[in-house]
Amino acid sequence: MTDRIKTIEHPEKISSYFKAQIPILIVVTISGLGYNIGLLAGPYFEGQLVQCLYDIANGTAQPADMIHLAVLYLLVIAVVQVMRAIKRFGVRRFGNEISRNMRHILYGSLIRMTPEQLEHEKLGSLLTKAIADVDTCAEGMRKFTTEIFDTGVVMIAYLGMLLHYDWRLTILCCLFTPLAYLAAARLRTRVAAASSAYKQSAAVLNQVTLDRIDSALTYRVFGRESSRNQAYESALQDYEHKSARANIYEGSLAPLYDAVAMIGAVMILYFGSRNVVGTGWTQWNLAAFTAYLACFTKLAVKVSHGAKLFNAVQKARVSWQRIQPLMQQIAQADETIIDTPVQPAVLQVQDLTCGYQEPLLHDISFTARPGEIIGITGEVASGKSLLGKVFIDLAPYTGTITLNGQNIADLTPAQRHGWISYQGHEPELISGTIQDNIALGDDLDVWKYLKLVDLDEEVRRMPQQEQTYIGEGGMQLSGGQQSRLALARTLAHGRSVLILDDPLAAVDRASETTILQNLKQACSQQTILLISHRLYHFPEFSGVLFLHDGTADFASHADMLKKQPGYARLYEEQQKGGDLDDTQK
Repeated sequence: MTDRIKTIEHPEKISSYFKAQIPILIVVTISGLGYNIGLLAGPYFEGQLVQCLYDIANGTAQPADMIHLAVLYLLVIAVVQVMRAIKRFGVRRFGNEISRNMRHILYGSLIRMTPEQLEHEKLGSLLTKAIADVDTCAEGMRKFTTEIFDTGVVMIAYLGMLLHYDWRLTILCCLFTPLAYLAAARLRTRVAAASSAYKQSAAVLNQVTLDRIDSALTYRVFGRESSRNQAYESALQDYEHKSARANIYEGSLAPLYDAVAMIGAVMILYFGSRNVVGTGWTQWNLAAFTAYLACFTKLAVKVSHGAKLFNAVQKARVSWQRIQPLMQQIAQADETIIDTPVQPAVLQVQDLTCGYQEPLLHDISFTARPGEIIGITGEVASGKSLLGKVFIDLAPYTGTITLNGQNIADLTPAQRHGWISYQGHEPELISGTIQDNIALGDDLDVWKYLKLVDLDEEVRRMPQQEQTYIGEGGMQLSGGQQSRLALARTLAHGRSVLILDDPLAAVDRASETTILQNLKQACSQQTILLISHRLYHFPEFSGVLFLHDGTADFASHADMLKKQPGYARLYEEQQKGGDLDDTQK
C-alpha cells in the first residue's frame, strides 16, 4: 500500500494534493467535457421529439421519423453516459487518493509527536481531525473538482444554447440566478462558524466518551458515575444542537437556492409563449420552446448546485485549517528500522546530564558490555525511568553515549532503534491476541519467547492459547501476565542493547528468578540495562548503577554495599522482607 502513496512536495498546501493527481485529473477533464457538453443533446432532442409528435398529429410527419429520432437520441445519450461513468470513476478515484495521502501524512505526523505536543492535543480532538476532518477535506475537494464540470462547464454550454435561441429573453430570465450565489456568499461566514463549532463539539464529545470508558471503574468506586453521566449528556446535547445548526446551513438552504434560480421560468412562460405565437422577439416553434424551457430548468438546477458548493468548500476550509498544522511529510528513510542481526555492542556513557525543564541527573558515567546485565536502581523519583528514555531520544541530554565507539547522537532514529530495544515501565499492550502482541505482524514462533518469560504454561491453559484476545490494554490478563507478555515482545524484537524499565515489578520472586536465568542464557551476546527497585538479584548482575542526589555511582554489588549507605539500606530492607511481593510490604 505504501507504494501507492504519492509523495506530496508541500503537504501544508492544498494545491499540492491536486498536483499529485494530475494524471487522474486529465482523465476527469476529458471525460467531463465530453459528458457535460453532451448534456445539450437532452433539451435539443426533447424539443425535436415534441415537434415531431405535433407534426405527426398534423399529418406532416410519419411515425418512422419519431422512431428515427428516438433511436438517435438513445445512441447519443449512451455515449454521454459512458463519458459520465468515466468521469465519476475518475472523480471518486481522485477523492480516495486525496483521502489516502492526507491520512498517510497525518498519521506519520501524529505518531511522531513529542510528549510535549501531545499534552496540548486531546485525544478526542485528534480522533476528530484524523477521521472527520480528513473526510470533510477530501469530500470538499472532490465536490469542487466535480462541480467544475458538472456546474461550471455545463452552465456555460446551457447559457450558450439559450443565447442561441433568444438572447434578449436569456438576459432577462438569468437576471435572477446571481441572487442564489449572492445568498450563498452572504451566508458563507455563518456556514464556516457553524461548521467550526460543530467540529469542536464533536472533539469534546469524543474526549468525554473516551474518558467515561477508560475511567469507568474509578467513577464507580468513588460514586461519581451520575455526575460523569450528566457531563456526557451535556456534551451530547451540545453536539446535537451544533450538528443540527450546521446541517441547517448545509442542507435546508438548497430549496432557497432552487426557488431563486427558478424565478426566470416565469419569464420564459410569458415571453416564450409570445415567441411561439409570433408576437415576441423571435419566431419559435414548439421544439424551440420546449428545448429552451428544458435547458433553462437544467441551468437553474446547476446554479443551485453551484450555490451549495459554497457550503461544501466552507466546511472543507474549516477542516483544513484544523489539520494543516499537522500536515508534515515524513522522510521515508526514517520510517523503517533496519532489521539487522544482533551484534555485540559495548555501551559507554560519559558525563551524561539529562532532564526536561532542568537537569535532574548529572555527570553519569559507566560502561556495559555484551552478555552483561547492569542493574539500575535508586530511591523513588531518583530519575531511573528518565535515564532509560535518554537512550531512545525521549529525554534531552548532554554528554556522550557511544555504541562500539560510535556516538548515538550521529545516528538517525531508524539506525538508533536498529541497535537499541526499549521496554517502558507500562506494558502498553495492543488490544489483539497474545500472538499479535508478541509477533507484531512478523512470522515467528511466539512459544519460544513465552517460555523465556515463564508464561508458556499459563497460556497453554487459556481457551484459545496464543490466539486468546487480551482486551484493551491487556485488561483480560493479570498485572504479572501483562508485564511478562510485554517482555516477551521486547525479547522477540530484541536488538543489541536492551533497556528494560522495571519489567518484573508485578512478577513473583520465583518467576523473576526463572526469567532472569533465561535472560542470561538467551541474551549472552546482548547488553542489558535493567531498571528496577527490587534488588534481590542485583548480586548476580555484572554491575550496579545507583542513582542518588542527582548523580550516580557505578560499581559491583559488593563494592556498592561498602561505598553507598543508601544502596546498602535499600538492599537490607528488601532482604528482611523475604519473599513478600512489593504490594504486600
